[in-house]
Amino acid sequence: MRAIVVADENAGTGGMTLAERPQPSPAINDVVVEIHASGYVPTELTWPSTWIDRADRDRTPSIPGHELAGVVAALGYGTTGLSVGQRVFGLADWHRDGTLAEYVAIEARNLAPLPGDVDFSVGASLPISGLTAWQGLFQHGRLEAGQTVLAHGAAGAVGTMVTQLAREFGAYVIGTGRAADREKALDYGAHAFVDLDSESLEDVGGVDLVFDVIGGDVQKRSAALVRPGGTLVTVVGPPESRPADGLAIDFVVEADRAQLVEIVQRVRDGRLRTNIGTVAALDDAVATFNSTERTKGKTIIRVRS
Repeated sequence: MRAIVVADENAGTGGMTLAERPQPSPAINDVVVEIHASGYVPTELTWPSTWIDRADRDRTPSIPGHELAGVVAALGYGTTGLSVGQRVFGLADWHRDGTLAEYVAIEARNLAPLPGDVDFSVGASLPISGLTAWQGLFQHGRLEAGQTVLAHGAAGAVGTMVTQLAREFGAYVIGTGRAADREKALDYGAHAFVDLDSESLEDVGGVDLVFDVIGGDVQKRSAALVRPGGTLVTVVGPPESRPADGLAIDFVVEADRAQLVEIVQRVRDGRLRTNIGTVAALDDAVATFNSTERTKGKTIIRVRS
């Protein structure tokens, strides 16, 4: 099969190549998925799991990518709940070869059915962004109706999901970003917007939940805004700053079939819009990842037309 591979941890996206790799076989409780579309996160090449397995053994050359939408091509021994030919989408294991390929072997539990009226590109845009937003807001942030949410990166792939879900569940959402992001953040449902380059974050006042995708000084200033009993959730590693009277939680998104079903249903009925920025063919993936243009939204690779 054809796949994007990376062999040098220090080469970045410049070290990516489109190459031939053996087609994977399904292990126990696995399925092999014929991939139609794959999502990509620009920071993947900095993750240790891209380069080593769970036993800390080198696993290069690696195939990056962890979001997929496609069709089940084969079942492993003991696999239940899915069938050959079924449309699926989901989140691949961090420590195994990923989804920038024509096929991937993945645990069946990491996949959910993809309804026939949802395009493969849309399905591939949902797992990381949608699950990160869902888990950060509801599992870790314990969001309640009437609360105020400060959503950093509100025009990004995760931030637009955070904004829409939080607003659906009755929160007042304040988005942040650059000046050029204001219109998009408001279009996706933010009630207010703060330009971090020219406006004072402190003017926001108290908030119940901070959703942090930036870290550093922005995280520190945001922690000081959390009301007593509130929460700062972050996806950029252990928090350097904590609310004076609240929680600070960092988390790594996990695959969850039930949550994927909830997310894709919202896409189908119009409650949730995806934020796809760039769509490219597998042949053009390496050039796309090495582009100097700022990517706005999720990057999707169409493996099959």
